Amino acid sequence: MNSQAPVESALPPGSARPAAVVLRSATATWYQDGPEEPLIRLPHTGSPPCAAVPACGRPRAVFFDRDGTLIEDVPHNTDPGRVRPLPSAREALAALRAAGVPAGVVSNQPGIGRGALRLEQLDALHARMEALVGPLAVTAVCPHRPEEGCGCRKPEPGLVFAACRVLGVRPPETAVVGDIAADLGAAHRAGATGVLVPNTATRAAETRAAPRTASHLAAAVRALVGAPAHLGGPA
Repeated sequence: MNSQAPVESALPPGSARPAAVVLRSATATWYQDGPEEPLIRLPHTGSPPCAAVPACGRPRAVFFDRDGTLIEDVPHNTDPGRVRPLPSAREALAALRAAGVPAGVVSNQPGIGRGALRLEQLDALHARMEALVGPLAVTAVCPHRPEEGCGCRKPEPGLVFAACRVLGVRPPETAVVGDIAADLGAAHRAGATGVLVPNTATRAAETRAAPRTASHLAAAVRALVGAPAHLGGPA
């Protein structure tokens, strides 16, 4: 990645220091506060920050895992043409937009640290995903290899904390939806609500241990914020 000089325009709400822009694409700006920190993607257009507290009991933001949750898990994918939304992903995000709740993504992407995935390729994948499922307010990515012991690789809570700083919300006011125990671990350590949406890769023990589960994404969103029937997806 070719870092540029820090710029004030890249600062998220509540940030105390300049953030270095590492990539500007046609659709988004990526920044990183330092090599040990998450990569943050801010779309040029997308969901607005949460300006008011939603109805009682609703989270102020919902963060989704990416691979295996919003889109099909294609190992080592660098081709936007292979991005495929999972069932009810579009409906789930539409329901959040209708409820006025920002949506984001929190995703481990160790291919960046291993040199197998360039940031430009990652941005193209996310641009394609948003074209298919709708806009996201923020994306927080851990680019580190597992052995680096960073604080942002799920189940560590750093990605949730980073996404919350961007949106100006507290972690206990948010929810994390994912398909494996690491997603729920990040939610728990951050103080957020965790919801597991199992798939064929989810181990039975993970499902049994999950505090909350949903059969699909739209059901998870309905449980969190409620949604009109026509936006709810499959029953």
